[in-house]
Amino acid sequence: MGNMTPQNKIILPLFIVFVLTNLTLYAAREIVAKWGIDFYVLFFANDIFFLLSLVAFFMQRKALGNSNPNVFIRSVMGGMLIKMFVTITAVIVYRLIAGNSVSKVSVFSAMFLYLIYLGVEVAIITKLNRQKNG
Repeated sequence: MGNMTPQNKIILPLFIVFVLTNLTLYAAREIVAKWGIDFYVLFFANDIFFLLSLVAFFMQRKALGNSNPNVFIRSVMGGMLIKMFVTITAVIVYRLIAGNSVSKVSVFSAMFLYLIYLGVEVAIITKLNRQKNG
């Protein structure tokens, strides 16, 4: 990782969460299945949350450069709306595809994964904001 640009370096924590989650899920497929969690649901959720976090991060990072603080607030709210819409759509599609065999444990596990991504995203934006204002 010698030639890492500052932009790549700042999103590295998101990438690490993404890779570690995928590796852990893949290695623990049988254990996860014993807990009643659908491996593919969580694997797909990890992909979605990673992409959504990147989208929200770039929106917020761009807004941090604006002198109007309302732009940042709107970007945070816009990111939340995008995440909410995509997540609700994914749950509805999962319900339609799975029918009566929906794994509620999988959906709640995915929501826990969402919280992890949210925490990492907030930490990154907070650090950027401190650097900008510091």
